[in-house]
Amino acid sequence: MVNLKRWLKHVFMPPWAWRRAFPRASLDAIEAAIHASEKRHGGEIRFAIENCLAPGAAWRGTSGRERAIEVFSQLRVWDTEHNSGVLIYLLLADRDIEIVADRGIAGRVGQGAWNAVARAMEAEFRQGEFERGALAGIAQVTELLAQHFPPPDDNPDELANRPAILRR
Repeated sequence: MVNLKRWLKHVFMPPWAWRRAFPRASLDAIEAAIHASEKRHGGEIRFAIENCLAPGAAWRGTSGRERAIEVFSQLRVWDTEHNSGVLIYLLLADRDIEIVADRGIAGRVGQGAWNAVARAMEAEFRQGEFERGALAGIAQVTELLAQHFPPPDDNPDELANRPAILRR
């Protein structure tokens, strides 16, 4: 069953809406937080912002989770040496955060922990605090990764730290 209200929200979302929530200074702060985070653990964090789903995907009822898994693959978050990638995905039209962890991490940190981080970020976003929510989420992901994945002696930066802005 198509959720017409959701579909309309996705179809009429202005392509520039992400800039209001995440101006350049916010993107710079997120990039710096990810860079600092990755010095504390052996994981790799990728942050992606998508304004809205394509009309066909919204019509089919594609969930934020389904789209996050697609983006996980498209951004090659799975392609790290120790299978230690984590995607923080924001679907702005739905204000939905999904966190997808690669198999090397998923075996040690359950989905419930990632969901708790995502819900805390969503609470900040509902208040219009996008940068604060993103930075708090990165800090929580950092703590989970540092607890389970200490940094190796050779800790290369395998994924881009700059947030990916996905456009349709």
